[in-house]
Formats: sequence, C-alpha cells, structure tokens
Amino acid sequence: MNSIGGRGGGMTGSAKRAASKTGDNPVVEWGARLGYGANGVLHLLLAFLTAQIALGGGGDKQASQSGALATLAGETLGQVLLWVLAAGFTLLAVWQLTELFVRHEVFDKAKAGGKLVLYAALTWTSFTFASGGRTSSNKQSKDFTATLMDAPGGQLLVGLVGVAILGIAGYHVYKGWKRKFLDDLQEHPGQWAVVAGRVGYIAKGIALVAVGVLFITAAIEQRAGKVTGLDGALHSMLDLPAGPVILVGVALGLAAYGAYSFARARYARV
Repeated sequence: MNSIGGRGGGMTGSAKRAASKTGDNPVVEWGARLGYGANGVLHLLLAFLTAQIALGGGGDKQASQSGALATLAGETLGQVLLWVLAAGFTLLAVWQLTELFVRHEVFDKAKAGGKLVLYAALTWTSFTFASGGRTSSNKQSKDFTATLMDAPGGQLLVGLVGVAILGIAGYHVYKGWKRKFLDDLQEHPGQWAVVAGRVGYIAKGIALVAVGVLFITAAIEQRAGKVTGLDGALHSMLDLPAGPVILVGVALGLAAYGAYSFARARYARV
C-alpha cells in the first residue's frame, strides 16, 4: 500500500513540477500577458456594444463575447487581430492550466479551473471568427440551459447556476471595492489603473447580477429560452427605471475594466 501511495505521490509531484516548469516558460508567461491584453480589447468592444444598446443603436449586434469578436471580424485588420487574440487566449488558458496544478488552496484551484474554462471558450470563439466562421453566445446560452433543464432535476440545476453566477458577481464587486485585484499584480500599476480596476470589477459584477437573475427566472418559469447570456441581461436592464443611464454606466465600467486589463498585462504575477 505504501508503494502505491508513494508512486501516486511521485506522479502528483512530477505533474506539479512539469506544470510549474511550463508556467515559468517565457513563451507562456508573455503569452499570458498577451492574453490579458486581448481581454482588454474584448472588454472595450463589449463597452462599445453596451453603449449602443443604451443609446438605441445596437441593431442586430450582440453585446457578448461573440458579438464583440464579430464586430472585430468586420474591420479591415480585424482578421489579423483575431488571430493575435486567439493566440493570447490560448497561452492564457495554458497558464491557468499550470496554476490548476501548482496551487494548493481549494479556492485558488477553483478560480484557476473556472478561468481555464473561460479562456478555453474564448480561444475557441476567437479561432472560429479568425478562420471565417461564426458562432453566437446567445444560442450557446440557450442550448446550454435547455440541455440542463432536460436533465434530472434540471430546474434546480439551472437555478443553482444562477445562484453561482450571483456569487461570482458578488465576488467581483467585493474584489473591486476592496481593491483585492492588486494582489494579482507584482507591483503597483499607478493610481489610474487602480481607479479603472475598481470601477471595472464593480461594473462587471453588476452585469453578472443581471445574468444570474435571468438564469434564476428561467428556472422558476421553466423557460430555457429566457437565458440569452450577457446580451440578454444587458437588454433586460433597459426595462429598469433609468435603464439607459444604468447601461451607459455599465458600458463605462466595462471600458474601465478593459483599460485595467492593459495594466494587468504589464504588471500581472505570471
């Protein structure tokens, strides 16, 4: 039994050493920084699309990751930039994979795992648009919710997803208000980046609250088609008192997060 345990521990140690070595590779490190910069570009595009919704000029464009990348694909140099974004998100996902192995705390591992899924999805979406394809975040959200709803206890599962998103939203607001994002950086980025980070994280939290509410509402009403991701959540804000004003505020917040992401690309701990 000790032999088996020792062998397992050895294999785990080898995996951690390999992950640590990969994470320390200069290509992966600079790729992670490129990925944070790509995230900045993505959030600036999301801010632009959100502002269009607020001002009534959104048309058929989706204020989502796919909508932002579709907007980029329509520009002259968009295809080239899409390949750069795809490469950045790929290496950022690789770095999060190494973090999943080398982190010891359960919370840190959970964060790394969640970010790995997020950046892997952004990698796939970026490559899809860069290669001339198309995809829709709205449709993906509807399909995911419908699949979940059809599963045993699906209504409860959809509701739990909504509650989890509300938890993530609360964490974003907390992280922004308490300036906890500075723990992710290797040195102080300057006061402008601190202000951008606080505003950006709080705005993202507000947007995620709307997404979580849509999931919970869909679970209660058993209507999977009600979930349309970030785009649907932002459109739902228009029905609130002073909805357009709130959306303009969210747009400015997303732009602030984009600006902070560029600072993070320079100062992140990787």
